[in-house]
Amino acid sequence: MSRPQTIQESLPGLMRIWRYFWPYVCQYRLLVSVSLLGLLAEVGLRLLEPWPLKVVFDYIFVSAPLGEAQRIPFLDTLTPGTLLALAVLGLVAIAGLRALAAYYYVVGFALVGNRVLTQVRQDLYHHLQHLSLSFHNKARKGDLVVRVISDVGMVQDITITALLPLLGNSLILMGMLAVMLWINWELTLLALLTVPLFYISTMRLSRRIQEVSRQQRRREGKMASTAAESLGAIEIVQALSLEGIFADFFSSENKKTLKEGVKAKRLAARLVRTVDFLIAIAYALVLWRGASLVLQQKLTPGDLLVFLAYLKNGLKPVQSFAKYTGRLAKASAAGDRVLDIMQQIPEVRDLPGAISAPAFQGTVQFERVSFGYEVDRIILRNIDFKVNPGQQVAIVGASGSGKSTLASLLLRLYDPVEGRVLIDGHDIRNYTLKSLRSQISVVLQESILFAASVRDNIAYGEQLATLPEIVEAARLANAREFIEALPEGYDTILGERGVTISGGQRQRLAIARAFLRKSPILIFDEPTTGLDKNSEREVIEALERLARNRTTFIITHDLHLAARADLILYIEGGCVLECGTHSELMRNNNRYADLYQIQLVKRR
Repeated sequence: MSRPQTIQESLPGLMRIWRYFWPYVCQYRLLVSVSLLGLLAEVGLRLLEPWPLKVVFDYIFVSAPLGEAQRIPFLDTLTPGTLLALAVLGLVAIAGLRALAAYYYVVGFALVGNRVLTQVRQDLYHHLQHLSLSFHNKARKGDLVVRVISDVGMVQDITITALLPLLGNSLILMGMLAVMLWINWELTLLALLTVPLFYISTMRLSRRIQEVSRQQRRREGKMASTAAESLGAIEIVQALSLEGIFADFFSSENKKTLKEGVKAKRLAARLVRTVDFLIAIAYALVLWRGASLVLQQKLTPGDLLVFLAYLKNGLKPVQSFAKYTGRLAKASAAGDRVLDIMQQIPEVRDLPGAISAPAFQGTVQFERVSFGYEVDRIILRNIDFKVNPGQQVAIVGASGSGKSTLASLLLRLYDPVEGRVLIDGHDIRNYTLKSLRSQISVVLQESILFAASVRDNIAYGEQLATLPEIVEAARLANAREFIEALPEGYDTILGERGVTISGGQRQRLAIARAFLRKSPILIFDEPTTGLDKNSEREVIEALERLARNRTTFIITHDLHLAARADLILYIEGGCVLECGTHSELMRNNNRYADLYQIQLVKRR
């Protein structure tokens, strides 16, 4: 889809952003109404601001009598001293009231903007968490972080620092144009002669600013992705001496971003100076013609002064537009990036009429299930098996055969292309995602821990768990001893992803989390890979304790571990080639038996 190339062309996009934000704004109707009243009051007072000067010029400085149409009868009765005092007091009163009105409308709109964009950021983050894995597998994590933090912040900043001044100045422009036409239509038309030049110069330069701003936002997203990727895998980066490669790439993108930023600033400065020059031309034309009218006594000096003041203030929206063109371009690009995410529809979501799942008994059945990440690339074909409550099932096979994908279908991280996944005889798509996943616990090959305390990491399995329950879960997972040896025990803060403890310890904390969850269905995905013998023994012992009387799926390359299962599924090429107990598969003397014998020799 092509991007808008000018501010004019981007207005529909800005309107799209505004329409999306409008329901959020409606939550603060009272605050918006008070702010609008403040804005209208500020506009009205700004229209009154030049009139005390007219009084001073026309009734004090100028001795020539005014025409009847130009006179204000009440003012003729006052002395010059009184008129001057009233004019001075009027200027102070108008300025004070205008400042008060401006304060309330600026603060009011700022509060609305902050609250709305805070809610938008929260909803964006929530929406991202619920998008399907197919989306996250293709997206770059750093770019998503930029959208949540920086892009929403950009829209928030531009709402307060650019759109509000433009809104106020636009209302001022309309009001002043009306009064200027009333004062003298000829001077008004003369002032408007420069409008086509404004339009041509603004559109030409804003097109370039818009494109540069979009390129800058995209490049900043790439930089964030590179930083997140390299820092998230810093151990590998350092082990393979890749620091220079990532640093060079980041530096290159950073320099390009700097170059684009300077280019955008240069274009914006050029636009502002061009607009200032055109305003000066309009001002000079009006001054030239207005002075002629004053000399011909067709216009009073005060009227010309008011007109010039209106012209100067009325052209401020044009100056503001030039000043904020770059910001508006960035806001448009940032808003588009936010809406691109918000309008993504999760491929896996609660279906209409989905119900909360009842307590599962643990019967799991795959009925002719086929699946592929892409429509033309099927990974699993016609998977068909049934597991009874409390059974342990080992899923074995070569890497890339679809073992982990099978578990993902049970969790409804993906939906089958064909066939059904049933629990206790019911299609899992009929249940809400939350109620389904809350009854399935997962222990992965690389257990994910968070930068929080040990207690919190275990409690993520059940957030209402008490400390005694957490301690008991740790004991059952063979984790209590090493936890109590940590500097602050259960209150010890772990590094991001649990890097401050060993792999075996991370696995046992994940198992403790699963114990706390008390789910009837368990999934263990390569739980012992990469562990030393002692850690493997403790993890297996904890897993066996956890799996007791629960339906358990063990995804593993270790056929010695698989041999303990009640049922073994051997998957190859996305199909279940063999299914049975260890004894049955050994008697069949097929692929499973061959691999088991090879591993048995290696273990010796």
